[in-house]
Amino acid sequence: MNAIAKPHKVHLIARHAEGMIWLARYMERIENMARILDVTNTFARDADDTRNWLSIPRINGDLAEFYKKHPEATQLTVGEFYLLDSDNYTSVQAFIAAARENARTLRALIPTEMWLQINVFHGRIRALTVADITPGHFTAVCAMLKDGAQAHTGITEGTLYRDQAWHFYMIGRYLERADQTTRLLDTRFHSLAPQSDAVDADIDAGQWNALLRAAAGYHAYRREHPSGYNAQEVASFLLANTAFPRSVGLNLAQAEWHLTQLRTRYFLRMPAALERLDALNGMMTHQNVAELAGRKLSPFLDYVQREIGSLHQDIVGTFGG
Repeated sequence: MNAIAKPHKVHLIARHAEGMIWLARYMERIENMARILDVTNTFARDADDTRNWLSIPRINGDLAEFYKKHPEATQLTVGEFYLLDSDNYTSVQAFIAAARENARTLRALIPTEMWLQINVFHGRIRALTVADITPGHFTAVCAMLKDGAQAHTGITEGTLYRDQAWHFYMIGRYLERADQTTRLLDTRFHSLAPQSDAVDADIDAGQWNALLRAAAGYHAYRREHPSGYNAQEVASFLLANTAFPRSVGLNLAQAEWHLTQLRTRYFLRMPAALERLDALNGMMTHQNVAELAGRKLSPFLDYVQREIGSLHQDIVGTFGG
């Protein structure tokens, strides 16, 4: 007869719970940044295509900081800002440094395989130079970042013990994925939606293609919608599809499941977070998104981003006893 897991009353200390959440979020940010840089590089007309390259600091809310250091957005300047600049707190350099520091404080909770892989990945990222982000090497660097982040995900899946620390780690992953998808959609959607009836269908399709590829959703979307691109369908896919791994709806639902597990198995009471998640999940329906996919979508996405930030604070500020 299989043993039934018993509830536990011994809680993680607050800094370890928060550290697990941030470890997951920083590693997700590395992969997300690599995807956006790689897709932009693919669809930009050339290395000096300011309009496309400027979309990246816009997605991340970095326009003011970017312009303090660079006069214009090109492949080289955006690449330097996000791949090499350790003083930029939204750069890959800052993400891996913060992830490694969180992992160091969590050594008693994470397996050796996770710790070693993060250290190797840290070394590869720290070794990047300007020569590595030139046009001939840019795609390879993005591939290295994606591979390293995905290796971390695989090692975590295969080795991290399924206790409270794992639940907090997974909550961090799902909150970050939901947040990044809303930011990507918020920045790109309305510049594309008015062009849905454009005469130049190739340009229009290419931009929708870029948006979906940046979210790692191109092939999945085309499986469900093989005939082409529709603004409402793209928005619904990225927000409400419960089979797509990076949809906002799926990730918020997964975060809610992990919070429920912490409550039922470990008696960690987080009523504010669960209420907030329940309300958000109730909004992530195909019908609601279709209604919002006009001029009201951007305020809705801003609201969701604020609520995800509040969720993070609810969780790290109120769990346990």
